[in-house]
Amino acid sequence: MKYMLLIYSDENAWSAAEQERCYQESVQLTQDLHASGQYLGASPLHPVATATSVRVRDGKRLVTDGPFAETREQLGGYFLIEAEDLDAAIAIAGRIPAVAKGTVEIRPLQTLTGLPSA
Repeated sequence: MKYMLLIYSDENAWSAAEQERCYQESVQLTQDLHASGQYLGASPLHPVATATSVRVRDGKRLVTDGPFAETREQLGGYFLIEAEDLDAAIAIAGRIPAVAKGTVEIRPLQTLTGLPSA
């Protein structure tokens, strides 16, 4: 089953050195997952200040700067993985370096027919 692991943390909780170490450890984790056939994708996101939100209400598009909601923790990146079950996905989420200062939300992906293949 495919799972999206969404990484949330307070951007300001990381020193530059901690963030760089987190990136290096995350790259190593992606290599480990790739070697085991579980890696589908991963990437950090630019800071929340670069976010743009789009809403359509009553047929009118509203574009605003920033994330959808003001929260203490922001979406900072993701891993897209293949895992046997939720327990296996939880084990992988626990290996993501950012979990030490934030939260990793695990969501199974739905399968839709008719989507283009990668």
